Amino acid sequence: MTAEFAIVLPVVIAVLGLVIGAITLAAQRIALVSLSAELARFEARGDTSEAEAILARVGEATEVARRADGALHCVELSAAPMGGLLRVITIRTESCAARTGLAA
Repeated sequence: MTAEFAIVLPVVIAVLGLVIGAITLAAQRIALVSLSAELARFEARGDTSEAEAILARVGEATEVARRADGALHCVELSAAPMGGLLRVITIRTESCAARTGLAA
């Protein structure tokens, strides 16, 4: 083993770990954005059975917050990644949908 290889190997491993962590965070963010949009749509329509099915997919570690903003129903999901060193990061997404059946 040469000295150059001994110096470069830890750097390559560190960069690989950062890339894998970034991909994991991006994938979880995409999933949360999709789930929050679906949940906001179904709850705004009053479709409780579909909303409960989405909440079952979200998982227990994910926090769900709801708020009304005029004619909009907004849902915020926040979760920490699966495990490891990324647990210190919290991913938050918010989606809003127009409520249906409102009296004018």
